[in-house]
Amino acid sequence: MSEFDEIVPVPDGGRVYEHTVRPGLADAAPGGRVRLDALARWLQDVAHADVSDAGVGDRAVWVVRRARMQVARFPRFGEAATVSTFASGLGRMWAQRRTRVTTSAGALVEAVALWVHLDPASGRPVPLTDEELELYRASSGGREIKARLRHPAPPPPDTVDLDARPWAFRATDLDLAGHVNNAAYWAVLEEELLGGAEPEALDVELEFRAPSQPGRFSVLAEGARRWVVADGGAVHASFALAT
Repeated sequence: MSEFDEIVPVPDGGRVYEHTVRPGLADAAPGGRVRLDALARWLQDVAHADVSDAGVGDRAVWVVRRARMQVARFPRFGEAATVSTFASGLGRMWAQRRTRVTTSAGALVEAVALWVHLDPASGRPVPLTDEELELYRASSGGREIKARLRHPAPPPPDTVDLDARPWAFRATDLDLAGHVNNAAYWAVLEEELLGGAEPEALDVELEFRAPSQPGRFSVLAEGARRWVVADGGAVHASFALAT
């Protein structure tokens, strides 16, 4: 979709961090494909590894606001993967991070995510420090990014026939921040993929609207869009799939 965040190329200069991941048994679907929720964990783990390696891991808590995964070929169990990441855009209290996953067997996942920069004590958005800006300015190429959400809300149920299925987040989906981790949301779409033919490629964007706690939810679907909705009707996340 043209509305998706751009997949910019790896920069010629600036900081690019990479490490190797070996898919574990818990990362793989029955057919051997690395699942979307496992890929999401890889993306957040390499982001944390980057800021820690750069010595700025204690400056802020970063939370994902939006993430896009463009899969040309899924990694598979047994294929060691190189995961590389860099800052691809900067804002006052947020930044955009590009990540690439490759294997020698030809797997390729391109991802881009919008991360909000939070004060570790208050949990509120705060400006990036001069140290962080200096660290990531070169790789960002001068791109300024905005943090506003773009996905539409689900249409009123009396105007369209939405497909709906039940969903539940568990206590084991909570992370250090005390809310459902971003990777757990990708299981919503992964569950759908596992019910059909094995996908060869995929391009999808996920927006996070409100933090979730364990409990019952519904997944609403219309065409290429999905919404994760609480029993009270609040939308917590939305997916848009390229068609």
